[in-house]
Order: sequence, then structure tokens, then C-alpha cells
Amino acid sequence: MSEPGIGLAFLAILLVLLIIRVPVALAMFVVGYFGIAILNGFNAANSTLASETFTLASSPELVVIPLFILMGNIASVTGLSRQLYDAAYALIGQVRGGLASATILGCGGFAALSGSSVASALTMGKVALGEMDRYKYDNRLSTGAVAAGGTLGILIPPSTGFVIYAILTEQSIGRLFMAGILPGLLLLVLFIATISLLCWFRPEFGPSGPRTTARQKLQALIGAGPIVAVILLTIGGIYGGVFSPVEAAAVGAGFVIILGFVTSKLKLDMFWKATRESIVTTATVMLILIAAHLLNPFLALSQIPQFVGDVLLHLNLSVYAVLAIILAIYLVLGCFLEGFAMMVLTLPIFFPIITQLGIDPIWFGVLVVLTLEMGLISPPVGINVFIVKSVATDVPLGRIFVGVAPFWIAMLVALVILVSFPQISLVLPNTMIN
Repeated sequence: MSEPGIGLAFLAILLVLLIIRVPVALAMFVVGYFGIAILNGFNAANSTLASETFTLASSPELVVIPLFILMGNIASVTGLSRQLYDAAYALIGQVRGGLASATILGCGGFAALSGSSVASALTMGKVALGEMDRYKYDNRLSTGAVAAGGTLGILIPPSTGFVIYAILTEQSIGRLFMAGILPGLLLLVLFIATISLLCWFRPEFGPSGPRTTARQKLQALIGAGPIVAVILLTIGGIYGGVFSPVEAAAVGAGFVIILGFVTSKLKLDMFWKATRESIVTTATVMLILIAAHLLNPFLALSQIPQFVGDVLLHLNLSVYAVLAIILAIYLVLGCFLEGFAMMVLTLPIFFPIITQLGIDPIWFGVLVVLTLEMGLISPPVGINVFIVKSVATDVPLGRIFVGVAPFWIAMLVALVILVSFPQISLVLPNTMIN
């Protein structure tokens, strides 16, 4: 069998392992190790496993992952995320569909703390679903808003998705963080517009909430002030060149911890719980990254990236046509594969193609992460839908998938806009101070 044939066979094995729910890291370890062993011998496989593990584990850039995860977990256990929702609720909760829109804003704010879509959906689901149920919101709108709003966690920085993309493609984490801000805000606006349209045509979907006085609005904004300050400090510090991403993560995590202890909202047992959860999540991400770095040499040896690139380039398609094909593949894979697995599986194949075509890798990173977001609410896998289901146990899964459908369409609109106007993604990275 030829080298590309062996590569395709092992990729098929990898897909089967992922479909039957073998852990992502384990599946990639098996395929990468034995693939290298068949193509280049067991000595080469052992050497690659040892060298890639050490090289990646000793990379200082990866410190950003546990620090930002810790920052988000501390914000969650101390209830600081609730203050973001309360502020949004006080500002727009009284309009039709306002509680759902407040949920989207709260998800956007929490995304800027946690960098995790799953954490955003779970946290805001616990905070907002009860409120929307109390005011008789249609459960398709309420659950759909939480599931879709949670996806903002992988696009609005700090984003674990951008960190993994940066490591796999050797791009700047800081530039990718900046590239995600405006697309994240664009998607947030489109989500709120979607809610407004739904409630315009179906007023019973989102009744108006109670009005708040100017004093209540001010109190809610003051309450959310420290969290907003953390967001501005970390993201603004990266943009202004004051902090590197790692330093910004350390500053943000330290600020949230100090804030929690000063306000007596953070107890030692809560701190231990948040730390333990951060370690487990970090270990999971690190295993996936190490496995990806074992899979990449196998793909190079099998010449799969070169084979796929030659096929696409010999079709004589335009750059945008090739980009459309790649994004369409991501959208289809997102229905079946977990986002990080999809990224580490496809980037070694597609990234050489987009660089050869002259596509900006930062712009492409934003598009990839947005398609990963869409996969988070796409049936049948749709992890965010299942996260919301774990909170809204009385809502049938089918109704939640129906509820996220309008938001999926809004994401598709955002994807078309970002493909048509690359500068939306590139203006901040190109103007940031290095």
C-alpha cells in the first residue's frame, strides 16, 4: 500500500474511534504512534513520542491555558458571573425578549473570563433558565439562547480554541485573541437581533420582564464593574502591548482571586474546587495537544497534506472556492466530531493549503473557530445542547435543537460576513502594539 493509502486508512480508523466515543487523546495517540511505526519503524515512533511530549510540555506559551481556565472557574464558583447577567438584565430585561438578550450579553461577558463554551453554557444556564421560565418564556427560545450564547466562549478572547490553533499552526496567541474580538461582538449582535426578530413575529416567545429604575440599573452596573475591569485589563493589556498573553492570564487570574477573597465570596474550599477543576481541564487539553503533535509527523510521513493539497490545487478553483470547500468540510465534520478533535485532525491537512494559497492564517483561524462554534450546537453531537439539557431536564432534547436553529442560521450569516470582509477579523491584530 502507498504512503497516502496508509495515511487514509489510519485516518479512517481515527474517525471510527472518535465516532464510538474513544477519548480524543487516546484515539490520536494510537493512530499517530502505530502509523509512524508502520511507516518509519518503532524506534522512530518511540523517539517522536518522547521528543514531542517533552517539547510541548515545556512550552511556556501553554501556561496561558491553566491560568485563563482558573480565572473562569474562580469567577463561576464565586458567583461573579451572576453579576454580569444582573447588569444585562437591568439594562434590557424589560423589553420583549430582553431576558434572552440579557443571557446572550451575560454569556459574552463570561466568555471574556472563561474562554470555554461549555463553561459559559453551563454557568449561564444555571443563572438564566430559571428566570426565563419564571416569566413564561418559550423553552425553545430560552434553551436555544443559552446553548448558542455559550458558544461565544470559544470565539471571544481568551479562547482555548485560539490557543490550540496557535500551537498547532505556530501563530501568535495575542494576535488571534485580538482577531476574535470584533467577530465575537458581531455574532453577539446577530444573536440579539435573532431574538428580537423571533419575539417580533411570536411575541409569546419572550414576554417583557419587569422594569428597573435608574437606581437599580446603576447598582447592577456598579456590581459588574470589577468583572468588566478584569476583562478590560487583560484584553486591553494584550492589545496595548503592556502584557503578553501569558502575563495577561496571570494578571487576570490573580485579580479575580484577590477580588473573591476581598469580597468574602471565595472560600478556601471553593478555591480548592476551582483549582482542581482547572488542573483536570488543563490535563485534558494538554493530552490532546501532545497527541496532536504525535499525529502531525505521521500525516507528514504519509504525505496526506501534500496529496489533499495537490487534489484541490489541480481543480483550478479560485481561492474563495477552495476556502468554501474547506469551511463546508468543517461544517459537516462539526455534526459528528468534538471541536478540538476536528481541529487537530484537519489543520495539519488544510493549513499548508491555505498558506500556499496566500490566505491570512489569522483570518483563517477566526473562520475555523467560528465553524467549531457552529458544531457545538449542530445535531447530533451538539455538546452545548446536551449541556443545556443537563440543566433544563424537563425540556425535550428535540425542542432544544429546534430552539438553536435560528441561532445557527445567525452564525452562518456571520461566517459569510467574515469571509466577505476579512478586515473585521484583521483590523485589531494589525493595529495592536507588539
